Amino acid sequence: MKVILTEDVKSLGKKGEVVEVSDGYARNFILKTKKGVEANSKNLNELRLKKANDAKQAQEQYEAAKALGERIEAGRITLSIKTGEGGKAFGSISSKEIAAGAMEQLGLEIDKKKIQLKETIKVLGTQEVPVKLHPKVTAKLTVIVTEET
Repeated sequence: MKVILTEDVKSLGKKGEVVEVSDGYARNFILKTKKGVEANSKNLNELRLKKANDAKQAQEQYEAAKALGERIEAGRITLSIKTGEGGKAFGSISSKEIAAGAMEQLGLEIDKKKIQLKETIKVLGTQEVPVKLHPKVTAKLTVIVTEET
């Protein structure tokens, strides 16, 4: 019997796959526990439509991330930190402050978790900060760190 899996089943397949199983296994386990549905023409058509819709949504998310990435790369934000003698910084700039600066100066809402700082910024000057917007899209935000007056 062919069934469409509605969730991942160990050693059988992943959600959305059409698999061939014995009639007893299908009736007594897969269908009874609602881990799958029978692969008739109606269910196969629904699966095809769902996959097409998912692909369309994924493409729209990719396009939106790409557009946001272009806006991020075109912008620059300026942040300041307190410094002492010799230009030694007393604080640092974290991803939370960068996200707040992007919202305030550029009007872009960036999730602080998407800002990929290896460590906080502790030096004056210009820094390129990667922002991962999508698995395929990573933009570089220019952050200018100045001395607080």
